[in-house]
Amino acid sequence: MEDKGATAKTGSVGAIIIVLGLLAAFAPMATDMYLSGFHVMSEHFGVSEGGMELTLSIFFLGLAAGQAIYGPLIDRFGRRGPLLAGIFLYLIATIGCLLAPSIEIFIALRFLQAVGGSAGMITGRAIIRDLFDAREGARALSLMMMVMTIAPIVAPILGGLIVTYMNWQTIFYVMLGFGMICITLVWLLVPETLPPERRIASSLLGIARIWGGMMADRRFAIPAIAGGLGQASMFAFITGSPFVFINLHGASSQTYGLLFALVACALIVSAQVNRVALRYKTPEFILSVALVLNVVAGLLCVASVGTDSLVALLVPLWFAVGSLGFIGANAAAVAMEASGRNAGSGSSLIGVLQFGLAFIVSGLVASSQNGTAYPMTVAILCCGLGSSLLWFVARSRRAG
Repeated sequence: MEDKGATAKTGSVGAIIIVLGLLAAFAPMATDMYLSGFHVMSEHFGVSEGGMELTLSIFFLGLAAGQAIYGPLIDRFGRRGPLLAGIFLYLIATIGCLLAPSIEIFIALRFLQAVGGSAGMITGRAIIRDLFDAREGARALSLMMMVMTIAPIVAPILGGLIVTYMNWQTIFYVMLGFGMICITLVWLLVPETLPPERRIASSLLGIARIWGGMMADRRFAIPAIAGGLGQASMFAFITGSPFVFINLHGASSQTYGLLFALVACALIVSAQVNRVALRYKTPEFILSVALVLNVVAGLLCVASVGTDSLVALLVPLWFAVGSLGFIGANAAAVAMEASGRNAGSGSSLIGVLQFGLAFIVSGLVASSQNGTAYPMTVAILCCGLGSSLLWFVARSRRAG
């Protein structure tokens, strides 16, 4: 049996875990931090709020592409090289965002920023699997999940403070500084963890065949798609909330960050409740209950629009987002159980589905902007309805 602990001696275990936790924060830092500045940036580039929302949608597409790209690369060429290359791409794209003369160029650079940033998310999980045994690996993954949960709370608050007292470009300078810190720490502290003899040269055709086979397996496809659709409602909220909170309800940039963080806190609560609930109930049962909660909360979100009350919207929105803490984890667990020996490909495919659906839903919210909260709330409801219908119809057929 391979001694993973010996491999970890090439770098400080604690330091490596901290660096991997920082890498996990790339996506939430690059998505949530600049939301408070949408209204200012739309004026700078001379576009509508929908035009700024498209810069977020294209970022999700870049994350989906990155999920597909880096999996084969890190298995074939090792972890360290593709990781450093990805962070370098993120840095170059971030500099480009600061200098972009038009919204079209800015959108293209956001796509490249996402592709580069996704390297940290994907490679971090692989490095943990290389370095640590099951117990230490679980502890390291817990830290990564904690960072990924805290980042969506801290990032919009920080972004709101920056936009209130400085210009929107400062947000991207912070992103750039964060990326430079990460690439320096990776260069100094993170060793290559996949020796040449363990590397696999997977062809694109071979990967496509594995993915095709998994999508043909209802045991994998149904929970994977249902989970992706459910999670897409979070990205509908991320995309639509700047317009709804700031433009419609008059929140300042700083207040927006606090409101966003308040809603995002629901994910922390649900994650903790889910851990306890799994001691007594199966993932399938918890997923079913969470999907019903998501649909009910989505209906109340849509109904609240007619009241013009921010509080009336925030309460069901909190529960709609909170239900995702149950949906994402349990849907992935059910799907991964059906992935068998293709666990790595299954994990990558779940990521592609999640961010691919996020791109579609986010794009629909941006393109259907009509000066109301309906594009955001209806998208949240439709994601929940689609996910629930797919899950419950499949279960009823299997039971019959």
